[in-house]
Amino acid sequence: MNLGAPELLIILVVVLLLFGGSRLPKLARSLGEAQKELRNAASSSDD
Repeated sequence: MNLGAPELLIILVVVLLLFGGSRLPKLARSLGEAQKELRNAASSSDD
């Protein structure tokens, strides 16, 4: 799946419309924390 700049821009606009500007920082923070937990779980299972 190869996403270019136009596709990413459309996705960003749709997310902005769905969640609104005030909820985006909270959503991004939650996604970042989930990604960090997944990375930690993957690295601990490799040991």
